[in-house]
This record gives sequence, structure tokens and C-alpha cells, in this order.
Amino acid sequence: MRLLTLSLDALAALRDATEGSQPDLAAAATLGELVGADFVRLGVTEEMRPVREADVRAVRGAAAALELRMAPVPALVKVALETQPERLLLASEGRKGRVTSGPLDFRAWGAALPPVVRTLHEAGLQVAVRISPDLESVKAAHAADLTAVEFFTGALIDLPEAERRAGLERLTDATRLAAKLRLSVGIGGGLGIRDLATVLAAAPAVQGVAVGRSLISRALLVGLDRAVRDFRERLG
Repeated sequence: MRLLTLSLDALAALRDATEGSQPDLAAAATLGELVGADFVRLGVTEEMRPVREADVRAVRGAAAALELRMAPVPALVKVALETQPERLLLASEGRKGRVTSGPLDFRAWGAALPPVVRTLHEAGLQVAVRISPDLESVKAAHAADLTAVEFFTGALIDLPEAERRAGLERLTDATRLAAKLRLSVGIGGGLGIRDLATVLAAAPAVQGVAVGRSLISRALLVGLDRAVRDFRERLG
């Protein structure tokens, strides 16, 4: 069974955007896990917005399986070492005020990345990396001594039909190579409930799916418990 990761960043952003709104991230984490989420994800940035340090502590205490999504910078490595989440996802840091983040740029990080990965591994933390769905990114992740990748699907979902088919083919090839290299494979970014069947058909080896804004949007209509169950059922 594929793993479902529930990202709560959109709830934190909703709190900041809506005066007087105080969604309880810890309660959402507990409920999400009770009804089918395998991991709860928080995306942390150097400015600790919209997810705050207090959110990380509260969800750490409430969630059985916490994942932090973060850029591999010293301040956030320190947060990870102090928090000791079950998993880490290294990614680019989203632009100020935004909860989304993109693939990690291996070329930009160069020789600075391996020491960060080594430090996290030595602390006993599971480390994955968010990458573009292409062969070169898979090879770079493998060379960096990472054992798990999450293909970023955010740039794929809204493409015109012809371009989307080509993008799905690239995802298929990248997933096959990752599996051949014995990397654990996940997908995440922009995935809605209607997209899952198409994307998973292109990448049947995917072991985990991360969803956030689309699930939270659905939860506003049907409740968080029903929204998590709906996504859970679509994973197969």
C-alpha cells in the first residue's frame, strides 16, 4: 500500500491570511493520522513562516510520524536535529510568503550538500530529496548518497495536454531509473484528487504520495477526516 503524506502548510498559511482564524495544526495532525495519513509534513523556512517554531513543537508532540520539508541550510538543519522528525525532505525554499517549494538544485549546492546529508544521516534521520522528474536529477540524488526521492509534480499538472503527456513520459523514465538504483520513490506538488490516477498510472512504482493544498481545500467542504479518506482510497 502506498504511503500518504499530509502537508499542513496550507493550514498555517490560512491562519496568517485570515484574521482571527486559528486552525489547530496539532489537532489536524492527530486527526489526519487517525483516518489514514501515514506521515504529517510541515514545511519550514529560515524565517519560520507560515509554519512557526511553536507549530513544529506542537505537531512533533501530536504526530506519530512527522516529516519536515526544508532547504539544507544550517539554521534549518539545527531545527531538524533538535526536533528529530521521522523523515526529512530536502527541497528548495519557497519564495517569501509562499508555502510551496520546488526541486532542490544540485548544481547550486554543489559540494555544500554532502556534508549536510552526512550530518543528518549521522543523527539517525531518514533523508529524502525533492527533485525534478528527469534522469539527471535521479543520478544526482543517487550520487549524493540519498536513498529516497520525491518527484516534484507541480510543474506537470497544469500543462497543456501534449506537453503533459511528454511530462508523464519523463516521469515514467525517471521512476524506472530510481527503482533500478534502489531509491524509494514518492511524488508531490500540486496533486489533486482527479490527478492521482493519471500520474500513478505513469509511475506505478511510486511508493508514497504527498498532498497538501488540494486536500485542505477539499477539507473545507467535507471535513478533514473525509478528505483524507477520499485521497487514501485513490492511492490503491
